[in-house]
Amino acid sequence: MAAEEEGLTGPGETRPAPGPGSGGEAAPAAPRSVPELMLGRPPMARPLPTFDTEAAPAEPGPLFVDWLATALHAGVLDPQVFTLSTVDADGMPDARVLVLRDVDAAGTGWVFSTAADSPKGRQLADHPAAALTVYWPQLGRQVRVRGTVERAADQVAGAEFATRSPAARIGALVGRQSEPLASPAEYEEAVAVARRRLETTPDTVAAGHAVYTLWAHEVEFWQGDAERHHVRLRYTRTGPVRTPEWSRTLLWP
Repeated sequence: MAAEEEGLTGPGETRPAPGPGSGGEAAPAAPRSVPELMLGRPPMARPLPTFDTEAAPAEPGPLFVDWLATALHAGVLDPQVFTLSTVDADGMPDARVLVLRDVDAAGTGWVFSTAADSPKGRQLADHPAAALTVYWPQLGRQVRVRGTVERAADQVAGAEFATRSPAARIGALVGRQSEPLASPAEYEEAVAVARRRLETTPDTVAAGHAVYTLWAHEVEFWQGDAERHHVRLRYTRTGPVRTPEWSRTLLWP
């Protein structure tokens, strides 16, 4: 079947006229395949910023903060959201989306929080290393980070917990992340219990709430280009963690 008949026309193509009784609008037909779904929608086909690697700082932390600020000013939705990748006990990769809590620009550490008894918390306890990926679509920019992970003291986690929104604290107090759920009603009941607990004791901290820092060993900044002339700059740590000792390398697209 032609793409036009599927309502998935590409550049310069036209759609067929609506059929009789359609009310003036053709109902979109279900695509037969993923390639048909993406037909005529090339990635990054829009004006994108440039990346002057010669002007990049000697350390990756300040550059990340600058790119994050640019994403915020550009109106990127949820620019603080990133993907954290870990490995389980069998060596299988695992990934999920989290919220960035802070950046130690001087030491080049990315800070996030989660429940220590969650799957990612258990994985980090067994293998304290991870990868972090963030992508800002409107800017065509990606940052990749690899390194070791360190759990902060409970006092740090407690102070961070107090800064979270009531909804986030209630969710953490409910706990049982990733466990099987019998029904939505069971969850709503647990939320109600957690809400009453927070109202009664506002200073309460969820058991096992933990703050982690991913100390980067390697950071890559990637600027996309519609013509595939992507610009990639990789920082590699050459000194101990928390020291400003890095080398920089341009990479082929």
